[in-house]
Amino acid sequence: MRLTTLCYIEKDGCYLMMNRNKKKNDENQGKWIGVGGHLEDNESPEECIVREVREETGMELTEWKLRGILTFILPDWGNEMTFLYTGKAEGCVREECAEGVLKWIPKEKIMDLALWEGDRAFLPLLEKSEDCFSMKLIYASGGELKGCVLDGKPLGKTE
Repeated sequence: MRLTTLCYIEKDGCYLMMNRNKKKNDENQGKWIGVGGHLEDNESPEECIVREVREETGMELTEWKLRGILTFILPDWGNEMTFLYTGKAEGCVREECAEGVLKWIPKEKIMDLALWEGDRAFLPLLEKSEDCFSMKLIYASGGELKGCVLDGKPLGKTE
């Protein structure tokens, strides 16, 4: 199982989002997501998210909080466990990085973007509570969300 981090950087009622449109064979191609990436050898999730924010945005993460642990069941790409953060950063954001275009999006407009269906399940939780949660997102081949489990309780399943 791959280990990754994901951060939604907050500023003035917006999240910094990346439209993944640069890399070939990107499982996130065309989707809007937060910033983050894979843990390197001997790296903690906190070290990873600080590094990834710097590499992808040019900004320095100054505050961050673990908000959730996401378990993605992805038959097309391999399973992944993601440490989900919200945070604040200083500095000027670059408009583009090697993986996509970065843009501040008002929180109330996030659901209008091309998102993974599972992201639509966990993003509202970032606004509802400061508690840390665990969410398992089960996808079918092709990217359809088949099931969602929040803190051990099924939220729904599509057939």
